[in-house]
Amino acid sequence: MTALEQSVSLGPLGLTMNQMLMGWALAMALLVNTLVGMRYRRSASSVLFDILLVGVIAARLVFVIRYQGEYASAWDMLDIRDGGFDKLGGAIAATAYAAWRLWRMPEHRPVLASALLAGLATWGLAAGSLILMDSRARSLPEVELTTREYAPITLQQLAEQQAGQPMVVNLWATWCPPCRREMPVLQAAQQGTEDVTFVFVNQGEHAPTINQFIEREALNLNNVFLDPGQALGQAVGSQVMPTTLFYDAQGRLQETHFGELSRASLAARLEPLR
Repeated sequence: MTALEQSVSLGPLGLTMNQMLMGWALAMALLVNTLVGMRYRRSASSVLFDILLVGVIAARLVFVIRYQGEYASAWDMLDIRDGGFDKLGGAIAATAYAAWRLWRMPEHRPVLASALLAGLATWGLAAGSLILMDSRARSLPEVELTTREYAPITLQQLAEQQAGQPMVVNLWATWCPPCRREMPVLQAAQQGTEDVTFVFVNQGEHAPTINQFIEREALNLNNVFLDPGQALGQAVGSQVMPTTLFYDAQGRLQETHFGELSRASLAARLEPLR
């Protein structure tokens, strides 16, 4: 049985379930804004976008401040492709800004309050339903992989060999640009971290292609496995690459990251595993 899809691939564009939920919540808030606004002859759509923007900027700013030592340059700090956002910081900033706008705009309160409640309710109900619908075990998938020498192996077997260490499993392919960009970051983490096992599971390619890529890029990686049928991606509900899975020492999935990792976003996700 495959897992509930956590991401959707639309050609070259990959969307995570969280991104789609945010879009649905915003759409519902805008719909309610239009319906209630017709009665009061007011619109709070611009305020809704302002609240979202404040939350996103604050989430990024707080994350960068927390992990500023992991960024090599100011450009890296601005590059949001690494998914580095502090959700709590963003939520606090967005809530504070929304409260301020409600206080400063009494004539817009019915419309804005209704729209905000609709958006939050949509997010909460959809997220809660997805959690209930997702019947997959949040443990290491029982998928048979192979080494580059075509010897069979599973993630459970590797976990036993590594004495129950936390495990980071990266799903990648040689044709995937963000996969290639993040490889040096993951290689450095594997070489510099003794208490976490890093695994690189190639999706859909064969050993000669993988070996040629590793040699050309001068990579020194351990635990590079093959998954020609992309069974692992199906098992974890991922259609986007790269996808990185973070398992604790008991083999329980703690977080899934879609897209490219930076040193900062990787460090943030390794902290809870330890």
